Amino acid sequence: MCGIVAYIGQKDAKPILLEGLKLLEYRGYDSAGVAVLTDAGVEVARAVGRVAVLEDKLEQQAKSGKAFAGTLGMAHTRWATHGGVTEINAHPHQDDQAGIAIVHNGIIENYAALRKLLEEKGHTFQTETDTEVLAMLIGELYAPSEGVDLEKAVQAALREVTGAYAIVVMCAQEPDVLVCARKGSPLIVGVGNGEYVVASDASAIVRHTTQAIPLDDYNVCRITREGFRTSDLQDEQVSPKVMQIEMDLEEIELGGFTHYMQKEIFEQPASMRNTLRGRIDHNEGKVVLGGVAGFAKELVKAKRVILTAQGTALHSAMIGEYLLEDLAKVPTECEYASEFRYRNPIIEDGTVVVAISQSGETADTLAALGEAKDRGALALGVVNAVGSTIARETDAGVYLRVGPEIGVASTKAFLGQVTVLTLISLFMGRRRFMSQVECEQLLTELERVPTKIESILAQADEIRKVTEKYVTKENWLFLGRGYNYPVAMEGALKLKEISYIHAEGMPAAEMKHGPIALITDGMPAVFIANRGAQYEKVISNIEEVRSRGGHVIAIATEGDDRIGNVAEDVIYVPDIPEPLSPLLTVVPLQLMAYYAAVARGHDVDKPRNLAKSVTVE
Repeated sequence: MCGIVAYIGQKDAKPILLEGLKLLEYRGYDSAGVAVLTDAGVEVARAVGRVAVLEDKLEQQAKSGKAFAGTLGMAHTRWATHGGVTEINAHPHQDDQAGIAIVHNGIIENYAALRKLLEEKGHTFQTETDTEVLAMLIGELYAPSEGVDLEKAVQAALREVTGAYAIVVMCAQEPDVLVCARKGSPLIVGVGNGEYVVASDASAIVRHTTQAIPLDDYNVCRITREGFRTSDLQDEQVSPKVMQIEMDLEEIELGGFTHYMQKEIFEQPASMRNTLRGRIDHNEGKVVLGGVAGFAKELVKAKRVILTAQGTALHSAMIGEYLLEDLAKVPTECEYASEFRYRNPIIEDGTVVVAISQSGETADTLAALGEAKDRGALALGVVNAVGSTIARETDAGVYLRVGPEIGVASTKAFLGQVTVLTLISLFMGRRRFMSQVECEQLLTELERVPTKIESILAQADEIRKVTEKYVTKENWLFLGRGYNYPVAMEGALKLKEISYIHAEGMPAAEMKHGPIALITDGMPAVFIANRGAQYEKVISNIEEVRSRGGHVIAIATEGDDRIGNVAEDVIYVPDIPEPLSPLLTVVPLQLMAYYAAVARGHDVDKPRNLAKSVTVE
């Protein structure tokens, strides 16, 4: 969930590490630290708060003669799990004997037992963290005089560990070596010309090299300036695959926008065009998905599809459930990944499990995927990050191709997920029951969506004004039916994530089964009331809210003159076939959440307590 960056090469490490930390700030964190191997040994600086606070601290230390000058180092942004948000609990951590320093993402589940054992051996702990336990364990096992160098000590320590980790380790006694390893938390090694940058995310690497090695679970990598060696925990050599980082510097820069979330909302027409490019064959009225083409027969014969995800990706999966049952006529269910892995799910012959994740590293979704594969399901992935763990662990899949998403509150990735699930539904539907004419009509409408999104974005200032009317209200409702019930859930989540306003999303009909008791005079209720099969019923639900004093903000179809009679405010979206409507109706909700957060003075791209990629349970 937090960020790791490490460097070994010929350049001064400190500016590279600080630059990397700034590029990883979007991942979510509460403290930061840096360690550099200097002539005086391992020098460490840590600070609570943003990377800028750490940078100021390093500048002050430089004035006092502590320059952190060296060509090997590591840095970290921490999202607290074990131990409070304090400077002493921030990474990097050190052992008490061998001059070892470590940064760590993940959770060591058996840290308490290991800590007790190490205390009995005479080690003294300074922090409340599980990471310090791992540093002490590596130090305890480190015995160069007996042939146990840093690499072997790390391998031995990790054989004793239960949990998830991405770690980088260095030692004052081996000043030309970095050792890194992973299990369940992402870590990649950027390969440059005589230098290496290790990071938890490609954004911290792309300024230095576009060649990288994604480590697999239980991989350990020993890096020197001359080269690297990859092994497993038993010291058996592993042959890693070098991948090309498909990311441009421009994609991770703000350009003319104030926030990344704002930029990514406005990038959605272009990103959706990228998602669709080369995937529609109008001559035959069908979808072309190279990533799953080899499993077309299995998909045609599928008896059941399970979509599993967390957070925003789960809301896209909920839309996918409607799409697959409506367009492909295949029984489908949507599952919280965190529940799926523990509830002894029934996986029968002909079951397809689709894991959905922007990062491709979501811990719960990975675990659910593993459970499904163990039970014999065909596993597909819908991810954005090329070379991510889900992309590597699934049988096949489809990339979103929406480019890097920096804002913690997902926008263009959600749109990409819904677009890909639409394509998969049409891919299967055309091969099962759907006529060429029907498929071609929907594909033509799908290609028109980016232009229609542009017309919604042109209303951004009007949407801002509507939002600011209600931004002081602390409780909101988001309501929709059919395809747009999950969109209501997503709209509520977006508002909660970045504006810290309490919001509930639900099916509009569910409101009168309890939540209607929450409605107070002037309470904002956002209804997705576009034209569709349940339009009249949504109007009835709106009347129920108005009769109790709620203020209705309606997302409605252009040309709907009736809606203005029952809603205080109306935001219009272009007309579109109902299965495609979530691709439009979600955009005003994204903008509302963004403008609410700005109006309330919050840090839009770094909301409190949240991380971009949730790589722990």
